[in-house]
Amino acid sequence: MHGLVAVDWILTGVFVVLVLPCVLRLTRLDYIRLGRTVRNGDLAELLFVVAMIAMFSPVGGPIPAAGWQAVLVLVTGWSGLAWWRARREHGGGVHDHPACGHHAVSAVVMLYLVTAMPHGSGTHGPWLNMSTMDFSAGAAWPVLIAAAAYFVVDAVLTAIRALRPGDVEGRTSRAVCRGVMGLGMGYMLIAAL
Repeated sequence: MHGLVAVDWILTGVFVVLVLPCVLRLTRLDYIRLGRTVRNGDLAELLFVVAMIAMFSPVGGPIPAAGWQAVLVLVTGWSGLAWWRARREHGGGVHDHPACGHHAVSAVVMLYLVTAMPHGSGTHGPWLNMSTMDFSAGAAWPVLIAAAAYFVVDAVLTAIRALRPGDVEGRTSRAVCRGVMGLGMGYMLIAAL
């Protein structure tokens, strides 16, 4: 990912801007009416936006990579459990809450990236900083390509879903965040090759 510092700063700025709609959803929406799954998804989305800021920022993040690994393991478990519970409650289909599975996949991919990051060199210290990492020896390229394809396709499908009539509270904001996150993850995974 060397040599793309200007792009990393631009993407850092984009994800800093995405913090606002995530926080506004969490402070303004009626989660008693919308349900815990929506709230959990919005919390996970905010966490992913902050993680993307740390990953893209050429400066690095204030949380060591091991801290992000612990957080991402918790998000993977929490989202996976929410997905499984929603699947059981809806008789095998999760059409109302597809974000649970997506957040579990996102957390697993981010966890994979943080874990595959070379930790032996002293160039980044303990900080999470993807922009200066060389993944060529530590990450399996088929996994990176498959994950990148998933996120790009998901971003396109999310954009299509956002255009459907029948606006649910916060749906457009969620769709924009998820789409930008998907494109950012796709870019990061392809750049890691």
